[in-house]
This record gives sequence, C-alpha cells and structure tokens, in this order.
Amino acid sequence: MTRVHFYHGASDRIAAAADWLDRSWRSRRRIVVYAPRADLAERLDRQLWIHPATGFTPHCREGSPLAAETPIVIVAQAGPPQADECLLNLSDEVPPEFAAYGELVEIVSTDDAVRLPARERFRRYREQGCELINQDIAAGFDGR
Repeated sequence: MTRVHFYHGASDRIAAAADWLDRSWRSRRRIVVYAPRADLAERLDRQLWIHPATGFTPHCREGSPLAAETPIVIVAQAGPPQADECLLNLSDEVPPEFAAYGELVEIVSTDDAVRLPARERFRRYREQGCELINQDIAAGFDGR
C-alpha cells in the first residue's frame, strides 16, 4: 500500500519542494518528480540549481543521458516506478500509476489554487486505502 506524505502550509510550493528534495535525496532512494506543467518543472529545475545556497541538489530532466544515474529526475509523465523510487507530485491531479509507488509525497502551499485540489487528492488517496501522513511545514521542515 502506498504511504502518502502531505506536507502542508508552505508559503511557496516550489521552494518547499526544493528544500524537501535537498533534505531527502542523500538518505533516500531515487526520487521521481511528477511535474506535468512546464512552468512548474522549469521553476523547480532552476531552484534546484541554487538550493542550497552553498551547494547543488543533483537532478535532471527526463530524457537526459544522465537520468539513469541521477537521484532526482523531473518528469512530465509519471509511469510505473523502477526499483524503489519515491514519487513527488507537483501536479494538481492524482498521478497516474501512483499506487505502484511505495511512497508518494505531496507539497501543499497555502495558495487556494494548490490547497483546494490537494484536499480532493487527499480524499481520493484515503478512499483507496493509502496510509496518510500529515505534517505542517509553515515554519519549515525543521520547525524553525
């Protein structure tokens, strides 16, 4: 059964996603970022090049020759996982084939355009029997 983490209360969804990705990639399995909207994928790509301020979060876009060896891959179409991948959803819809992933992450901002569709996704995940975990990240991931 898929475990779904809802991180809610972010002031900026993309900045929070970049923060989560930077904190997560070192100790996790490979992460697939589902970002079907080109503008969101581009914003995240740019953010990961500068986050953290003194480093770089290793990532690439789908189709890159380095995609197979890069820990974070941004995709426009989510397919079934390869090995033990985690899926980060930056879509306003339930990702296709999400149930094949052991772990799905949702970053939800306080913006109604993001928050309201996330409530519907939460309901759909619950109906499908997913394990749901909620965390308020209004103060950041470390609570500061």
